[in-house]
Amino acid sequence: MAAGQGSPQLIVRRCDLGLGLFAGRPFDAGEQILIFSGPVLSFDAMVARGEAEANALQIDDLLYLDIGAPGVYANHSCLPNAGIRQDTRLVALRPISAGEEIRYDYSTTMWENHWTMACRCGQVNCRQLVADFPTLPTQLQQRYLQLQVVQTFIVNRLQRSLRRR
Repeated sequence: MAAGQGSPQLIVRRCDLGLGLFAGRPFDAGEQILIFSGPVLSFDAMVARGEAEANALQIDDLLYLDIGAPGVYANHSCLPNAGIRQDTRLVALRPISAGEEIRYDYSTTMWENHWTMACRCGQVNCRQLVADFPTLPTQLQQRYLQLQVVQTFIVNRLQRSLRRR
């Protein structure tokens, strides 16, 4: 399965986690890899889907994008090579080689106090658990904020919290 025109930019194939999203060509740091798309779901509709909730990308306090292929195959990593900007645009955080699996940190998209997942990314710095953005170490939160790969609704919550202090 591939997306793109001409030679495929993205390839879905087997990886250590089942299926993963791989670069079909090199990507430069900052380059857009894909735009996540799919129907928008409410929190209640997302929860009603059961196990399928893991395929939902939180885009607002109570709204989720039920992401389709090929984006649904982008796996989590505690040491990601990609991140999400502007809520739906997956971008390279560093140069990505052709054939390399594309992974982002799911915690940069979550603040719902509902869902967690055991992490199996295999990185040396693995946190062992994928959970909401506030559970990340402060230094890592700041790094992701500087890279601008944190969902807008999370940034807005943080700003509201700072104004209240």
